[in-house]
Amino acid sequence: MKRCLLSSSTALPATMLALVLAVGNLLANPVMAQTDEVAGVRNFPKSAIRGVMVVKAPPDISLNGKADRLSPGARIRNINNNYVLSGTLLGQELLVNYTRDSAGLVYEVWILNPEEAKEKRDVPTTRNFNFSFESDAASSKDDGKTPYNQLPRYKQ
Repeated sequence: MKRCLLSSSTALPATMLALVLAVGNLLANPVMAQTDEVAGVRNFPKSAIRGVMVVKAPPDISLNGKADRLSPGARIRNINNNYVLSGTLLGQELLVNYTRDSAGLVYEVWILNPEEAKEKRDVPTTRNFNFSFESDAASSKDDGKTPYNQLPRYKQ
């Protein structure tokens, strides 16, 4: 059975042309950064809070000298914006920006480099938790002796 084989005289120029085009394409296009961040400074969310973090025994941490806790699945980024495990940071005192999840646990942590540490950021003194319900403010206090027919009615 005869096969159609390319002769070396036709295959070599086609291979060389493909190689020249590939190298030319690489040299013509400049390498673009994948982020729009200024070199050395990351963009943090407005809700990020500045603090000093010390990992005691994961997930237990100390933030600004007070005991706190990392949330399950907490993300800690180092100065190169790479994820690190909390166990590798045991006992180190680190200047960080952090955010909390809906349960009040520390969820995202960014370890700051010297340029980011120079930026000013607010440090809140209290947590913003509200353990009351909207109906508490509207209704009067019930002493337990209110007749059934006088209890507040809710839309169904």
